[in-house]
Parts: sequence; structure tokens; C-alpha cells
Amino acid sequence: MSMERLSQQVDAYVTWKRELMREITRYRSWLVHNRLGSEAVDTRLERALRLLRTDHITLAFVGEFSRGKTELINSLFFSEYGQRMLPSQAGRTTMCPTELFFDPRSERSYIRLLPIETRTAAASVAQFKRIPGNWVNIPLDISDPDNMVQAFAQVAKTKPMPVEQAIQLGFHPDMLESAGKPGLVLVPAWRHAMVNFDHPLLRQGLRILDTPGLNALGSEPELTLSMLPSAQAIIFLLAADTGVTASDMAIWQQHIRQLDEETQASLFAVLNKIDVLWDDLAGEEFVQQAIGQIQLATARQLGISADNVLPLSAKQAMLAKVRKDEALLERSQLGDLENLLCERIVAQKERLLEERVVNQVLALLNNSQHVLNLRLEKVREQQELLSTHQQDNGQMLFELTAKTKEDHSQHHKRLLGLKTNQRLLRRQGDLLRSAVRPDKLDEHLATVRQGLSGSWTTFGINQSILQFFQAVETDLGNLAQEAGMANKMVAAIYRRHNEENPLHGVDAPQFNSQRYLRELKQLQGKADQFRLHLKTLLSEQKVLTRRFFATLVQEVIGLHQRLRNEAEQWANDALMPLMQHTLEHKQLLETHMLRLKALAQDTQQARQRGQQLARYIGELETQLAQANEMLRALRRPAPIQRQGKVVTLPGMIRQQGTGEHA
Repeated sequence: MSMERLSQQVDAYVTWKRELMREITRYRSWLVHNRLGSEAVDTRLERALRLLRTDHITLAFVGEFSRGKTELINSLFFSEYGQRMLPSQAGRTTMCPTELFFDPRSERSYIRLLPIETRTAAASVAQFKRIPGNWVNIPLDISDPDNMVQAFAQVAKTKPMPVEQAIQLGFHPDMLESAGKPGLVLVPAWRHAMVNFDHPLLRQGLRILDTPGLNALGSEPELTLSMLPSAQAIIFLLAADTGVTASDMAIWQQHIRQLDEETQASLFAVLNKIDVLWDDLAGEEFVQQAIGQIQLATARQLGISADNVLPLSAKQAMLAKVRKDEALLERSQLGDLENLLCERIVAQKERLLEERVVNQVLALLNNSQHVLNLRLEKVREQQELLSTHQQDNGQMLFELTAKTKEDHSQHHKRLLGLKTNQRLLRRQGDLLRSAVRPDKLDEHLATVRQGLSGSWTTFGINQSILQFFQAVETDLGNLAQEAGMANKMVAAIYRRHNEENPLHGVDAPQFNSQRYLRELKQLQGKADQFRLHLKTLLSEQKVLTRRFFATLVQEVIGLHQRLRNEAEQWANDALMPLMQHTLEHKQLLETHMLRLKALAQDTQQARQRGQQLARYIGELETQLAQANEMLRALRRPAPIQRQGKVVTLPGMIRQQGTGEHA
């Protein structure tokens, strides 16, 4: 069975997501049915649903050449085909980054390959993904394993080209093999590969990123600036017979070590090829001791905990799975990695979804529940009053209607006030966004491009890049000042609301741009590191610097865009809890006035009035019961937490199984 454990965990995770989607959809209909809906709340719920629909888990396999990355992927995902799908013989096999995923919109499986020549264009791989015409398409026949092996062999293809052309494409000539003729070198034929096929785990939203060795990490900047940082887990491969070599260490320190702090990715090291240490004469105990020592030494060198270093043999695991040899599979220790992937990565995704979806929907639903509770108390109070004043309850009704009208006009006024505040806040949102206007960024980019093309010295190139980052940082500083003003304004509005509704205090949502500033600093750090590592000829340096910088620019543009969108979203949503609270109150009071009017018809007897009120109370109780049911369903812990384990996630420890959310 291929990765049965992870399969079960991912299944449970997907089921949990479906439950969440069902409850959110149910809440939307409930709001409409009870005339409590509003466009703003609906937009927020639609956003939550979209996040759940498009969510996936990415595992990236990274390491030097011939550490067994591809063999490990073969044994984890392809063993049921009875042979290796991805080419993993000795030497350099994965020549370009390869993504494995399942695309539900596509009718058939395929491999798409992006020619290496596209590197001369300024567009990134992410941009090329939106232009299908540039890719070579190879159909995959899943029912024919031999056909699949042939198709996958394409991914590792190389082609000869003159050294100068290879340099123009961003390759370092020392890193390339000779093509057998003077002046010709071998380069990967493809820049990127995308493999879409149906596999139970991929169908559930798991994506695999198989990366080439160090040389390619250096020459496809997008890998380290964008693809790896967006993975949930990085699996770093080492060989047990060599331990951590100098080149392993260089990859780890330059490209991976900081990812857990920056992106909350989980970092794991796999010590592959432990079968080299298997020694029948020395006995199993001695072998395990030797493996344990290398595991501890590796953890110390990489600066991670020994639990995150997993000794295993991908090759023996592959053999064991194909031969259905349980004892060999046990000895290959692949199960430890499978368990770890289950527990940690899925738990991390659960936590992210709780922060970004569940907690937000819970806040809206809590609001609705609170308003309904208040209304129900009011109606019961009125029922009590009417039953004690049976003689003159016509007069009583008249007074109650007047009181409700007064309440209604008060909420109406509050709503108008909030709408005025909302307009002011939108204006503030415009100021926020104008601090990071796209045309401002374009100006900075024009300046730096001019600087780079006009400069022939390393110093000139460095200065241009440095000034670019300073300019963007100044813009973010201006945005932070505007954000401070906007936050003060929102805090004051919430303070007033909390004074008027002491039982329903709500925290003011604050806009924080610090995260973006940190991200910018990290990109700048990578630019500095890149500049320091440039020890090539100046002509190559120009090409490489431009390519690296083009990728860096894409990341800064992306950061800029996210910041603008978040500023806009925040300005639109900041007052939403108060708007929702006031609007739901107002709408319930309207319904209530209509009920009281109906009761006040002179012909009605006191007994009938009592029955009608009781019916109305029943309706409110049903609405409330439904709200409570949805709240209970949304509060159910995610699957891994239900098992009642303590799972330690990066930067956070929490007791699980208590039924409480983070």
C-alpha cells in the first residue's frame, strides 16, 4: 500500500475541509432565510469558501545531486506500478524542477515541459504557466507503466549548446558537462516540468516539487525565491555514507535554513542510503548505533532537532514495496518519514486554515447568535408582561410597539453613523493604497533598470539594487504611517461601540504592515547574498544579475500587490463586525414590529395573542438552535487534534484534543 497512513490523514483533512464548506454554505442560506444577510458578510463567506476550495499541501524535495531525491519520491508514490516511474539511475537525473499534482479540470494525464530557451525571456515560470502555448505537451497513459517511464524519461533530457549560449541562459560553465566537442556543453533541455496525473494523494490536494541539484538552484532564482518558500514542508536529502558535505551545507545555509522562520515551513532532513551501513557480521545493534550517531551528528550540523532527521533507505523501500516484503520495508525505515509527514504537515495546514477561515467565520456566527439571544430575551420579557396585563394588553402592546420603534430608530441611526465612518475609512484605505501605487513601483523599477544597464562595475550594480530596496522600503514606511492613522480611527469607533454594548465587546481589527516589511528585508537579504556570491566574469555577471533581479522584481511586485489588496480588504472589512451587529439588530426589530402590529389588531383575544407570541418565540428558538448547531460543527477540532495528541508546530505548542481552537 502506498503511504497508507498519509493517505488516511489527508483523507480526514479533506473531509474536515468539506464539513467546513458545508457549514459555511449552510450559514449563508440561514442568513438569507432569516433576512439577516448583507453583501459584506456574503463576500467574506465567499472568500472563505474560495480559500478552502483552492487549498493544497506542497512537499518539496531538495538536495545535492545523487542523494536519492527521485528514488525517494518513486518509493513513496509510484511503488504500486512495480517499477521506477521517475528516472533515478546514478548521476544527474532530475535536470529541471518537476511538479507532480492532480488537475481536476483536465480530462487526461500529461507532462508539460517548458523549453530551456524561455530563460532568455523576462517572464518567470509562474508567468509562463499562464501561457500554455510555450509548453511541450506529452500525454501520459496511466494504464501503461512502460509508456509512463518513457514519458518521464523526457524530463531528464539534456541538449548540447555552445558555452556562450549556456552562459546567456544563466548557467555557470564550470557546473556543466562537456558535450564531447570543443566549445559545446550539455544543458538541461527543459526549464520546468509539470506532471498532472491521478493518484489518490494528489487528488486530495497534495503537490510534490522535485528539485535538481545545487547548480540548478543557483541558476533558476525562482526556485529559491518563490517555489521553495511556498512549500509547507522541505525534505532535505543527505547520504548516510557521506554525512553533511560542504556542498550540502552550502545549499542548506543559503537556501533552506531560514525558510522555517520566514514561511513557517517544516524542515526535515532525510539521511538516505542507510543500507550502505547494514553489516551482517557486526549485528543489528551495532548498525543501529552507527545510524544513531550519524543522525545526531547531522542534526547538530544542521541546527535542527534529531527527531527531524530521518535515517532511511529509499532504494530498499522501493524494492520492499514492489516485492511486498514487509520485513525489508520495516528495515528501510521509510515508515518513520510517512508518519512524520502525516502528523506534522497536515497539522500545520489545519492550523493555517483555522486562522484564515474557521476563526473568521466563527466571529461572524457568534455575532448572529448574540443578536438572536438578545432578541429572544426581549420577546420572552414581553410575553411575560402581556400575560400579567391581560385586561389592558391593548395599551400594553401600544407601549411595546413604541419602545421597539425607538430601539429600531436608534439602530438605524447607528447604522447610518457606521456607514459614514465606513466612507471615511474607505478614503483612508485609498491613502493606504496610494502609498504603494503600482506606478510608484514602476518608477523605482525604471530607475534600477537604467542603473543596471548603464553600469559596468560591480559597485554600480550593487548601488542600483540597494537604492531600489531603499525606495520600496520608504514607500512601506509611508504606508505604515497611514496605517497608524487608520488604526486609531478604527479603535475609536470600536471603543464607542463597546461602551454602548458592554456585554458584546469586540476587538478592533488593526492593519499591520510589519510582515511585509520583514518579507522585503528577507528579499533584500537574498539579493545581498547573491551579490556576495558573484565571483564570475563580468559578462556572465550581467546576465545572471539581470535574471536574478528579474525574479526578485517579480517577488517585490507580488508583495506590493498583496499589500495593496490587503489594505483594500481591511478598509472594506474593518467595521464589518459592528455593521453586521447593528444591521442584524435592525432587521430583527423590523420583524418584531410587524409581529407586534399584528397582535395589536383589536379583534384579537388575549389568548390568541399569547399563542401567536409563543409561535414567534418558537421560530426564534429554532433559528438560535440552528446557529448553535453550526457553531458546534465549526468548533469541532481538526482531525489530527481529535486524536488528542500534543503536536509541536514551528514556533508554537498547543495541547490538542481539548476541543478548543487555537
